[in-house]
Amino acid sequence: MALNDNHMKDHNENVNTENIAGTTPGSMPDPSYIPFEKRLDLSGLQQKMDAVRQEIKKVIIGQDEMIDLLLVTLLTGGHALIEGVPGTAKTITAKLLARTIRAPFSRIQFTPDLMPSDIIGTSVLNLKTNEFEFKKGPIFAQIVLIDEINRAPAKTQSALFECMAENQVTADGLTYSLPLPFAVFATQNPVEHEGTYRLPEAQLDRFLFKIEIKYPSLDEEIKILEEQNKLENTRKEDLAQEVLNAGEVAGFQQLVNRIFVHEQLLQYIARIVDQTRNNSSLILAASPRASIALLRSAKAFAALNGRDFITPEDVKQVAMPVLGHRVMIAPEKELEGLDAERVIQQIIDMVEIPR
Repeated sequence: MALNDNHMKDHNENVNTENIAGTTPGSMPDPSYIPFEKRLDLSGLQQKMDAVRQEIKKVIIGQDEMIDLLLVTLLTGGHALIEGVPGTAKTITAKLLARTIRAPFSRIQFTPDLMPSDIIGTSVLNLKTNEFEFKKGPIFAQIVLIDEINRAPAKTQSALFECMAENQVTADGLTYSLPLPFAVFATQNPVEHEGTYRLPEAQLDRFLFKIEIKYPSLDEEIKILEEQNKLENTRKEDLAQEVLNAGEVAGFQQLVNRIFVHEQLLQYIARIVDQTRNNSSLILAASPRASIALLRSAKAFAALNGRDFITPEDVKQVAMPVLGHRVMIAPEKELEGLDAERVIQQIIDMVEIPR
């Protein structure tokens, strides 16, 4: 894939071949080597995100992919849905991440009797002024953990639509802005478990990622037991320390927005999403919001790896968690054992990679 030609030309004129990796004084540089000068300083972002990762890993064993996807969610200003069977550390992971950020935090436990006003707030009569005042609900925080989001019915879940898409709440005809940066981390149990409700497609589409938590390996399970035995009388969330504040998160989000994206990669993302709309195995394809989510998350993934430009591998790395919950398999294909993961993988394999 070609990089910015003007940038490369200006830089090449000042390259000292004696300083190029893989060369010796007086020798010619490797023709496959492309000298590259970073346009953005990502060292601060990398250090802070690595520190957050280490704080989480004080408690969480394994699950490296999940942790990286949560960090990408934070860097893009998106929201993440974490799905797994009970007991796979979904809630504690989200709490640990929130604890590393010095920002207002709230937790909402979704239940079948929860009302929308329990989330966004309600107007109450002030007896002193004899006027109604809006009392803000727990959604007015910067990091919001929603536990078991699929325990509440659709009416309550719909209260999150405006919050997650527009960072605002409308109540009694008035609009209230949510504090920025704003992120929702929601956990859910698989829908086949008793007492759960399927999330509407419009709700799912507002999540940047759906992160599926797998069972730990045998070695990881043993290590979990060893750590639990050592920390029997310790609250796990107390082990994580604050690493950064809300202002730093906002700054990192702006930095990620400036990551360089080649025109060919924009076309690559568009082709992947377009293929979901021309696949006979799908009855619901990815929307333009999915294209934007792919772009934003690929940028953040590149930043985590210290690069100020994205590659096709960055796009492929985030394609599954971005697209998996946004497409729907045709019933007859589902009966044949086909699932979203296989279809998306087929699409990725089909679309030509930019060179």
